[in-house]
Parts: sequence; structure tokens; C-alpha cells
Amino acid sequence: MFNDLYSLIASIPGLLLGFAFHEFAHAWVAYKLGDDTAAREGRLNINPLSHLDPVGTLLLIFTGFGWAKPVPVNPVRFTRRIDMRTGMMLVSLAGPLTNVLIALLTVISWGLLVRFGIELSPVLEIILQGILSINVGLAVFNLLPIPPLDGSKILFGLLPYRYTRWLELLEQYSYPILFLMLLTGFHRVLLVPLRDVLITFLQFVANLIV
Repeated sequence: MFNDLYSLIASIPGLLLGFAFHEFAHAWVAYKLGDDTAAREGRLNINPLSHLDPVGTLLLIFTGFGWAKPVPVNPVRFTRRIDMRTGMMLVSLAGPLTNVLIALLTVISWGLLVRFGIELSPVLEIILQGILSINVGLAVFNLLPIPPLDGSKILFGLLPYRYTRWLELLEQYSYPILFLMLLTGFHRVLLVPLRDVLITFLQFVANLIV
């Protein structure tokens, strides 16, 4: 994803922002629904060190797609006003949506700087591009319906119970599937086009606002 050491270093803000706020969003929504498991384990914060997963971080750096350390969620502790499946859907959706929001705010900020004639240094442009690409990449990747990614939990909440057993079966092979997809470059066929489409859409929305 990054062509040289200079770009790699400049991508660090995007990595830290993306991982920290993605997992914080999961923990915060779970907490609001009545589950304080993540809070008790020190995950209800935006400290990136609390959320980094070594393997997921390396894959994000070298492939453009990866994951953070999953936030512990106990749906049994959700408030009675919401059923566990719906609660897990909301918790799971919070992470990718937060990444999309960060990406949108980045595009808007970038557009405002350009509109007011503020000249951007090459370093700042690389940082902004990194924040945009990494956060959109995190959102797209985590919405894949492969356990334990967020997309699988969202799909689990939408499917009738009789179909969810297939997701449970798939979970046994989830990590080998993810590694093969990323290491063989298959993700470029599916995820890169989706990421580019979403970035284009966010730029369109930002142009309407700015």
C-alpha cells in the first residue's frame, strides 16, 4: 500500500485514528446498550495502544486492509429494551460507520483547506490521503460477512435463525480464509474497487457540503 518509508511513517496518524475510533465506537455503543464489559477491561477509550492487533496492523500496512484487537462484548448484559441480535448488529455497525465518518470529515477538511487557498505541504497531503484510505479500507474490510468481522455479525442479525448455522460453521475457518484472501492478493479484485467507489462517493458528498 505504501511505496516508501516516508509514506509509511506519514500513514501512522491514519492507522492510529482508524483503529482507536473503530474499536472505541464498538465499546461505546455496547456500553450505552448496558454492557460494560469493554469498559471494565480498559477498552472504552481512544488510546490506540489499547486497540492495536499486531497481525491486523501489519496486514493493513502492507495490503491496505486489516483489523484491530476485537472489543469484548457480552450481549447478555444488553438492556431488556433491545434483543441481543439487534444489539450486536448495532455494536458491529458502529465501528465501520465511525471509519466512514472520519473519512468524510477528512475529505471535507481537505476541501476547505483548498477552497480557502491554503497550500498543503506534501507531508500533510500524504497524511490526509492515509487517513482517508485507511479508514475507508477498514470500513470496507470489516463489513465482509466473514467471522469474526463486523459484517458477519450484522448478517447474523439479519438472517433467519435457520441460516445462521452456516456462519457458525464458517467461523471455524475464518482466519485461514482472511489470510489467504489478503496474502494471495484476492482482496484487490473485490475490496480495492469497493474502497475506491466509497472514496469517490465521499468526495462527491464533500463537494456538496464544501
